[in-house]
Amino acid sequence: MENQFENQTEKKSKVKEKEAFVNKPTPAFISASWSALFIGMVSFCVGLWNADMFLNEKGYYFTVLLFGLFSVVSVQKSVRDKLEGIPVTEIYYGISWFVTIISMLLLIIGLWNADLELSEKGFYAISFFLSLFAAVAVQKNTRDIKFIEQINK
Repeated sequence: MENQFENQTEKKSKVKEKEAFVNKPTPAFISASWSALFIGMVSFCVGLWNADMFLNEKGYYFTVLLFGLFSVVSVQKSVRDKLEGIPVTEIYYGISWFVTIISMLLLIIGLWNADLELSEKGFYAISFFLSLFAAVAVQKNTRDIKFIEQINK
């Protein structure tokens, strides 16, 4: 009976050891992620450039875009660090999520109160969220590739 328990324990520990990440992102996913990031950011910025709004409004939306991009990369990095056992303080983790939510709320509040057509508001919202999603995907791909390179050394 005791041997069975030891064998089960050994099997479980071996299973956990085999759960190491070895899947490298495909070139198609990497290029799709970078393309989505580029398309989202450029579309947002071209829309701002051509918009009929004051310069301070354009600056607000551009700053919210940069703020959002930085915050989602920070969230992705802290989540990944926690999964890999790298210490992340709870305050940093919480602040990362907080500023991500705040960046989204700032865009939504700004668009809600903006004197823009509904289609323009939708354009900025879609470009913004596409950029945020793509930034997370690019960060994940970068981290995965770096991790696999370190394993293979």
